[in-house]
This record gives sequence, structure tokens and C-alpha cells, in this order.
Amino acid sequence: MKISAILVAGGSGSRMGTNIPKQFRPLEGKAVVLYSLEVLLQIPQVEEIIVVCPTQFHTLFDNYPVKFALPGLQRQDSVYSGLQHVSDTFEWVTIHDAARPFITKEMVQKLFDAGKNYGASSLAMPVKNTLKEVQPNQNVIRTLDRSKVWEIQTPQLLKKEILQAGFAYAHKHQIAVTDDVSLAELIGHPVHLVASSYQNIKITTPEDWFFAESFSKI
Repeated sequence: MKISAILVAGGSGSRMGTNIPKQFRPLEGKAVVLYSLEVLLQIPQVEEIIVVCPTQFHTLFDNYPVKFALPGLQRQDSVYSGLQHVSDTFEWVTIHDAARPFITKEMVQKLFDAGKNYGASSLAMPVKNTLKEVQPNQNVIRTLDRSKVWEIQTPQLLKKEILQAGFAYAHKHQIAVTDDVSLAELIGHPVHLVASSYQNIKITTPEDWFFAESFSKI
């Protein structure tokens, strides 16, 4: 099982309110993006890594065996850009958000071990809070059945042909998605979820950064 990894590091980090995108900010002396990159480099099945980021940050990876792709306007565009650089010999693609620095080798290996039996899979965890569907004015429509709702994480793992078919469908019908296994859903391919950990947070807001600083010191 040869896997090409797309590490998405093209976001502007506007919700963090800082000049440097959060994936390139130092966390305990190391850029956030390097945490997950170093984990991916430990996985035997990952034989290629494509970092999707602006050119001004390429020097950050001088000591790492990676390829580069330029980011697009939205995350979906950045993943598509990375996909164009996946070598022809790879049948599987895994996509990870650089703003999730706390993945572990065990998490990723668990995804790969389970995901090889499916064409599309993702790390995920059951939601812990009660969820409400609301109207635009924030009046509640209904309470969702929490037992049937999971919070999607990355990495996600897809067969390259399924990812390509999903992108073709999304482009043809001008559909935007916010995660990669949604592309498999668009073409009717089932998606399998693999239980992960609540530590696998995505750093998005200043509050997330505070948690990340605290967690990284443990």
C-alpha cells in the first residue's frame, strides 16, 4: 500500500488575527506544520509528501524530503492543486490539515490499517455536546440526535481514482466541500469513519492556540 500524502498548509489563518498563518507559527520552538509532517515521515506506507503552501515558506522545509504545490483560493482548491503533483505510481492519497499538529503515528496507522478495506475513510470522533439545527435568525429548528453525529478530522484516506472522480463531479456541478471524503460521497461511494482522539484538534481561533500551547507542554 503506497500512499502519497498531501499536507495542506495554504490557509491564511484570518480567524487567528495574526500576521503569520497559524500553521507556520512556532509552537514550543517548532512551526506547527512540522509536527504533523514529522509524524507522516515515520509512516512506512507514506512514500511521498506534497506540501501545499505559498512559496515564501518553502525554506522552512529545506531539511525534509517533500514536494510542493501552490495553494488555491479555498481549501478544496489547495487539495486539488496538491493532487496534480501526486506521482502516477500511487494508488492511495491521504490528506491532512497542517493546522492539526497533534496527530500521532498510532492514529495515522490506525486510519491506514482500517482504510485499506474502503475506498474512502477519515479519522473522526463522536460529538460530545448537544447540537441544534437553527434558522438564520438563530431560532432552533430541531435538536439533532447526538448519537448519530461525528466530528470529522484529518488525515483522510482515499483511493486516488475516487478522489479524482469526486473532484470531476464537484467541478462540473460547481459544488464546494470542506473535507475530502465529501468528494467520495458526491459520487455515491461509502465513507468509513475511524475513531481517533479528541486531542486531534484543528487550531483555528486564539482559544485553540491557548489549548495547543498548554497541550504541547504536557
